[in-house]
Amino acid sequence: MDFQLDEKDRLLQRTARELAQREFAADAYSYEETGEYPRRAMKVLAEHGMMGMTVAAPHGGGQSIFEACLVMDQISQVCPHSGDVVQMGNMGPIRVVDELGTEEQKARFLAGIVGGEKIISISMSEPGAGSAATDLTTAARYDGECVVIEGQKCFSSNAPHADLFVVYVRFGPRTRDCGAVVVETGAPGFTKGKTERYMSGETHCQLFFDNARVPKENVLVDKEGFRVLMPLFNVERLGNSTRCLALAQAAYDMAVEHTKTRQQFGRPLCEFQGVQWMVADMRVKLEAARLLLYRALSNARAGIPSALETTSAKLYCNEMARQVADDAIQLHGGYGYSTEMPLEFLYRKIRGWSIAGGTTQILRNRLASEIYGRSCCDCRRLRRSGAV
Repeated sequence: MDFQLDEKDRLLQRTARELAQREFAADAYSYEETGEYPRRAMKVLAEHGMMGMTVAAPHGGGQSIFEACLVMDQISQVCPHSGDVVQMGNMGPIRVVDELGTEEQKARFLAGIVGGEKIISISMSEPGAGSAATDLTTAARYDGECVVIEGQKCFSSNAPHADLFVVYVRFGPRTRDCGAVVVETGAPGFTKGKTERYMSGETHCQLFFDNARVPKENVLVDKEGFRVLMPLFNVERLGNSTRCLALAQAAYDMAVEHTKTRQQFGRPLCEFQGVQWMVADMRVKLEAARLLLYRALSNARAGIPSALETTSAKLYCNEMARQVADDAIQLHGGYGYSTEMPLEFLYRKIRGWSIAGGTTQILRNRLASEIYGRSCCDCRRLRRSGAV
């Protein structure tokens, strides 16, 4: 068992890091203040082949999720906002289109994303259907050459800026009737609510489908949707885990540098045993998270990630990152708590990933069902549908 990256992977890491330092470092952490989406990063990443890496040729780079996450890790450590662009351009809804779309759909929807021109968002959550994804009520029906959609979505990240949405819908009353449709901004009957913000500063908004009409050619799947959609969602979860690891690494690096130079009582902080133990624990947590994540990513090189390995990695990365970021703030004292320093932003950014893509409580239920070899009560319907 080889725990070392090969030379090709290390070269990819260096290339991504150098690109981030050259192109994104100057604007890092600025997008939270402006509320803008880093569209410039989209173009730069596209020009360097880092958008659509996971999309199969000829529509994308035909690389693995492992390679995309190596890039995202390095970019995110320098500029978290640009790291989000790597996620959008390689994971989540773009993978749904690549895996389930027809050649005509791929040609129509993927080119703009891979080329750094369009933003795609996933629309799954509803006011009454969050973790209980199988309770979604947004309905779709065929009407001639169109599909008519009626319902409401919420918590769709980057929705105010997005050009395309992969919308989870119900084509009938049963869970097996769930599917997905690509809806373009501007479609008749489709409107966006007021722009709102998460703690991290990222924007979202409610989406309203009032007999919205889209071409039936936009349907990706119209039956047995969860059985094919949710396994693809594991890719999204690995992206979530990677950004947690990256931001925790950035916080750790800041803490190490600060404790080397900051002096109290006539000596550097790094000479105090209490500080040394905190930093040592942070390092162990980072390495443990990296091993869990890299195992899941490495085993996913040839296909869809393992649900069990992905669940373990996301759960640990989510909680590890919060602990490391919190300790980094503590080691910086008042400077860490100040909004003039990036650490408080890193903590706010990390905090949301314990909710998005499957809460840590749902992930524990999933693991418990594997441990006991039976469906836990909270996950029974989800497991039957393939949703966890």
